[in-house]
Amino acid sequence: MAKLTIDHLPDELMEQIQQLANQNHQTIDEQLIKLLKQALQKPQQPLKFIASPEIDPTWEERCKAVPQLLADIDKCPRLNPLDYGLPDSTELIREDRQR
Repeated sequence: MAKLTIDHLPDELMEQIQQLANQNHQTIDEQLIKLLKQALQKPQQPLKFIASPEIDPTWEERCKAVPQLLADIDKCPRLNPLDYGLPDSTELIREDRQR
């Protein structure tokens, strides 16, 4: 049989494992084997993203709209903060760095 060593196991976790083993009248080794088997038997759920075809029926339509949205954004004029009496952020950053 293989041997497993775990370094840096938090004390709280070890205490929980010990308590569980005591409750189940098992050794720590038996309890750990049982816990590992349980963890490996659970079916792994596939990852689902907030925006994906499985979750959002309009996902494909929205993906097709992205190039047009980007083109619309590129058409927007760039605004210069100085035109509105706002300071140049470059100067503000330089001042911050010199502090």
